[in-house]
Amino acid sequence: QVQLVESGGGLVQPGGSLRLSCVATGLTNGNYRLNWYRQAPGKRRELVATISGTGVSRIVPNDVKGRFSISRDDAKNTVYLQMDNLKTDDTAVYYCHQADSWGQGTQVTVSS
Repeated sequence: QVQLVESGGGLVQPGGSLRLSCVATGLTNGNYRLNWYRQAPGKRRELVATISGTGVSRIVPNDVKGRFSISRDDAKNTVYLQMDNLKTDDTAVYYCHQADSWGQGTQVTVSS
């Protein structure tokens, strides 16, 4: 059974940075795609970033391109979401997702 555990969220001021981590267990090999989603209060859950098993990555929302990046460390079964120059609109719960599995989410709050 696949388990995804996120960490790294918190409270940060506008312009600050956070790095989210997602540790994936229960996967039989490293050739898996993993995604980061986010859901802000009153809004739909949206795909933020995705990375393939070979490391090909894509940032989806236009308003985070150039500020967010996704990477993976297969030796640690971990995928990261680096978020720089954070804005108040980035406030959301961030979720790790792989196939049919979701993590519990980590809260990111950007506020002065």
